[in-house]
Amino acid sequence: MSSSIKTDDVIFNFFKQICDEKDDQKCVELGKNWINAMETNLNNMETNLEEADKLKHNEDIKKNRNHLNSLKKKNVSEWREYATQCMIEILDNKTQ
Repeated sequence: MSSSIKTDDVIFNFFKQICDEKDDQKCVELGKNWINAMETNLNNMETNLEEADKLKHNEDIKKNRNHLNSLKKKNVSEWREYATQCMIEILDNKTQ
């Protein structure tokens, strides 16, 4: 039995934390923390790409940035809905 933690399990648990948070302000803060973490990851990935790969993946990077920007104004109910949908998607991908 493997004791390693899978990335999708960590992400699932983070989204579960957003859904389970009773304090609305803390829920929104968790969502904003998610955005910050993903922006940091995106920046790091972009920094580590060779110039040719930056050009190749430019559209995907732009789409990811736009997606993150679209999350920034979500209210608490929208964050819980988004987190729920993400958890469902993770579970669906595990069963395939």
